[in-house]
Formats: sequence, structure tokens, C-alpha cells
Amino acid sequence: MSISPKIAKDQTVRLADNPNEMILEFDENRILPELYGEHDRHLAIIEDRLGVACVPRGNRLLITGPHDARVTAADILRDLYRSALGGMNLSPADINGAIRMADDSSTSYANATQNLQIKLRRRQITPRSPTQARYIEALKSKDLVFGLGPAGTGKTYLAVAFGVSKLAEGKVDRLILSRPAVEAGERLGFLPGDMKEKIDPYLRPLYDALHDMYSGDQIEKKLTSGEIEVAPLAFMRGRTLTNSFIILDEAQNCTPMQLKMFLTRLGENSQMAVTGDPSQTDLPAGTYSGLSDAMHILDGIDGLEFVRFTHSDVVRHPLVSRIVQAYDNQPQPGKANAPTARNRKRRDAPEYRHDDAD
Repeated sequence: MSISPKIAKDQTVRLADNPNEMILEFDENRILPELYGEHDRHLAIIEDRLGVACVPRGNRLLITGPHDARVTAADILRDLYRSALGGMNLSPADINGAIRMADDSSTSYANATQNLQIKLRRRQITPRSPTQARYIEALKSKDLVFGLGPAGTGKTYLAVAFGVSKLAEGKVDRLILSRPAVEAGERLGFLPGDMKEKIDPYLRPLYDALHDMYSGDQIEKKLTSGEIEVAPLAFMRGRTLTNSFIILDEAQNCTPMQLKMFLTRLGENSQMAVTGDPSQTDLPAGTYSGLSDAMHILDGIDGLEFVRFTHSDVVRHPLVSRIVQAYDNQPQPGKANAPTARNRKRRDAPEYRHDDAD
């Protein structure tokens, strides 16, 4: 009977005499409450997802179930144990992330926590899916990264976290966050207040991500000093953004001209992350999305990378992944923003031209 090569090299793991059981033996009892979770809820997640049974016995854990599932569970628990041993606070989201990582042979959860962590002052962020791992690798190595896929996959959050880490390390002078000010189907009408008060509702998701990484006072100080800038896409025209990490969120709501304008703002010692869901655009009917346009035009260019997320990468409530998959499986007749000859604007229309980005 075979056993995972990773476990075979680990002195804390041995195979029980019963061929239907596997025993993990841990050296540090103090880590086990963190590993197992409150009321063993972390073990319950592994049992539910993998179809195994996990029974704690002192510093040992008995795993029963199908052979492949037992080996996978043991690999996951071993990686989580090492992460907890290194000081990481485990949450149910981390357990689900480790299970997702186990489904991909290209990287392990342990490797991701060691080599792909985004270290912030308040917390450490690790990838929770294989695609998130590839996304962070791309952010570390490319000057322009497109994160494409459905909501809840961590595209924007990871980009903001990566930008915050670069700002904290002094690798850039500014973090610039932008979004097109497009209503999501509703007619908001006149918004009272000054310019900032009018545009803030469109930019609220970017502020939400920042608040998870900075205190409110820190955000205000950095906004005042210019270290962090949150602005609508229209404010980018005519600028050259140097020594900056720049994020464009909801890029599917840009026209081709707007997205070209934004991409050409990239200056010396700067890096860009562009995120969006090409299947979910709020542009007027008949207007072609600049993100879909860029996916076609820029594919294969050196120095940039497209990272595509799917419903399996959703890290919100498990129900969100099933909702996204259900919508993706439905036919979408008459989709207004599909790149078809019938509903695409003529290439000489103002919102499609590529010759007038400042």
C-alpha cells in the first residue's frame, strides 16, 4: 500500500496497521487547537469536503476513508500544521484554500504560504486557490497583470494587498486605485455634495479593501499625503504615473478608448493590475467592452500576463461559487456586449478608436 511521498519523508506521520486507517502524529500539542479549530470545525470541513473521518486521540489523528482521500487529507493537515507551527492563525477559509490547493499538483499550500505570502503589518495573506497562487506569481514578475473572472475570487483584494506591501517596503511611492464611474444597472440620478462625495459611492469597494489592511486614521493620512490615491478613471487622462502601483478595478466597464488611455499611463518604475469580469459589464447596450478588446489585442505581448479565474476560485461563501456556476451554465441569448458584428460599434466610433489617448 502506497503513501504520499510528502508524508513518507515526515517523521510526524506513520501508517497504522489497519490498511483502512492512517495516523498522523504531531510533535507539538500546543498547535493542535489551532490546527483542529474551535470544536474541531476545521476537521469537520476536511471530513465534509474529502469524505473521510478524522478522530483526534491525544497528539495523534486517526483518518479513515478511501485511500486517495486519506492521503490527500494527510497532506493537507501536514501543510496546515507546518503553517500553524510558523505562527499563522488558521481560519475556515484557510482550510478550504488548502483543499483547493491540494487539487492542483503545480503547488502545495505549504509552498504557497512560504513563497507566495503577501506580508502586511496587520496580517499575512496567502493564496487560497491555485489560480490565486499563479496571480500572485504574476504580480511578482510582470509589469502589467490582468485578473479576469467572476466576483469573489480575490482579484481586486490580492492586487490591493500586493500594492500595499510594495508601498510599505518602499518599492513604490504611491498606490493608485481607480474604477470607471458606471452605474450597475440602476439610475442613481443627482448625487449631492462636492466632487469627492459624488464619486465615493463608485469607489467604495476599493476603500473596503484598504480598511482591511489599514486603520481608518492611517488611510486618511495616506490619502492626505498622496501616498494613496483613489480616483475615478476619468481623472487618469493626461497623466504619467511613475514610481507607482496602479490598480484598475471593474475594467469590463471601460470602453476600448478608455482602457487604452489608462494602460498608456504606465510610467517608469511602475506596475499595473487590471481586474474585471468580461461576462458582467454595465456598459450601455451595444457598447463593446474595452476589457474584452484588450484580451484580444494584447494577448501574447511580453511583459504582461492574463490570469483567468473561474467559479472554482470563489473564496466567499461556498454558495457563491455554485451561484456563479449556475449562471455560467445558462445560455445568454442577445447579450448586448458580446463582440458580434450586430451589436459592436463601428471601429471608427469615438468610444472604439485607439488613436486619441492622451
